[in-house]
Amino acid sequence: MSIKGRDIITIDSLSKADIEQVLSNSAKMQSLLEKGKCDLLKGKVLATLFFEPSTRTRLSFESAMHRLGGSVIGFSEASNTSVKKGETLADTIRTVDQYCDVIAMRHPVEGSAQLAADFSEAPIINGGDGAHTHPTQTLLDLYTIQKEKGKIEGLKIALTGDLKYSRTAHSLSYALSMFGADLVFTTPEELKMGKDFTSALKRDFGVNIEEKTKLEDVVSDVDVMYVTRIQRERFPAPEEYEKVKGVFKVDLELLKNAKKDLKIMHPLPRVDEIAPEVDATEHAIYFQQTYNGIPTRMALIAGVLGVEP
Repeated sequence: MSIKGRDIITIDSLSKADIEQVLSNSAKMQSLLEKGKCDLLKGKVLATLFFEPSTRTRLSFESAMHRLGGSVIGFSEASNTSVKKGETLADTIRTVDQYCDVIAMRHPVEGSAQLAADFSEAPIINGGDGAHTHPTQTLLDLYTIQKEKGKIEGLKIALTGDLKYSRTAHSLSYALSMFGADLVFTTPEELKMGKDFTSALKRDFGVNIEEKTKLEDVVSDVDVMYVTRIQRERFPAPEEYEKVKGVFKVDLELLKNAKKDLKIMHPLPRVDEIAPEVDATEHAIYFQQTYNGIPTRMALIAGVLGVEP
């Protein structure tokens, strides 16, 4: 399978074979990283267009391109661009398309990545569009699970926190279902995954899904706990956020009942949902997870440009 020339907009636009190839190439890219900088994409230019704040996603895209020997242009906030003058997204994309070979983009509006793809000759890689989807985060999460656990199929994975508004949780749930994991959605009633989405996963993949409201009910039974923050910026009203903020917390007391080999993941940034003392335990792999964004995004950038590691 090849992703050469393709836009990476949603995780469901990739087949299982596509994803397996990306994960395999991510491992190869990590080997290249360990040997030092390579020049696979020397002379190529990545444009990072971030209309919404980001630390890990933007920097890991840029780090990935630099480590591939390429160059990076772009912006980290729209207020410094012609968007402030009223330029449309379509015209921004048409312009930047003249300057680069591939575009990585984050935007607060759902559907913006597909709109960009409609106006760009260069491949578009979606770094998150609103609460819609975040395919590159999902790919690095799959790579992390596979590295840590040696497999994905048959694992029992709890997704916790904000499952209603989290683009990461939606994309990852879809991919984990495709790969045969069992899912435990653990969240307050107000932040449950949508019924239509849950029903679709069961229908399309035959996945086993449990729904819980307390971390204490799942911590002793799962192989991976994927924690997400309660996202203040996604709530339509402040009072809705106030009802659920701080409702879940992973701390040492909770982990007394965890499986010895439980792994805790988080897409970051965290607020107060994981206590800092958890960082020193063998359960915590969220900073390794962050690092894994580099080889995964190296594999994606090279892949859409038709270059194999």
